[in-house]
Amino acid sequence: MNTIRVVIAKPGLDGHDRGAKIVARALRDAGVEVVYTGLHQSPEQIVAAAIQEDADAIGLSVLSGAHMTLFARVLELLAERGATDITVFGGGIVPDADIAELERMGVARIFTPGASTQEIVAWVHATLGGQDQAVSAGQGA
Repeated sequence: MNTIRVVIAKPGLDGHDRGAKIVARALRDAGVEVVYTGLHQSPEQIVAAAIQEDADAIGLSVLSGAHMTLFARVLELLAERGATDITVFGGGIVPDADIAELERMGVARIFTPGASTQEIVAWVHATLGGQDQAVSAGQGA
């Protein structure tokens, strides 16, 4: 089975990265290969990194209130680059009404403050682990 690869990114001007680092470490400790892009990344930089790293998913951490714009742009760029197979999920301070809209746009999951790292890790394994198993099975592994 292939290792799950996730790019964790902090888009925009938001400088609070503690949560993103905690999630990145929890995923890494659970056997996920994590690429953390650092602070102040543009959607273009994030999508380029995900494609270059052959990532299974992009996890965006947004606390700035710009979640609708940032998630929409990442999804748009993935579509433009033919990379809609990369799952997009995220976390941050996102109102319930916006979560529903983000899901309609194609964001797989939003974790709000209070979500445990165990919940996030379990979701990543359940959501992305099946993709890797299907790929491995298709290759006769």
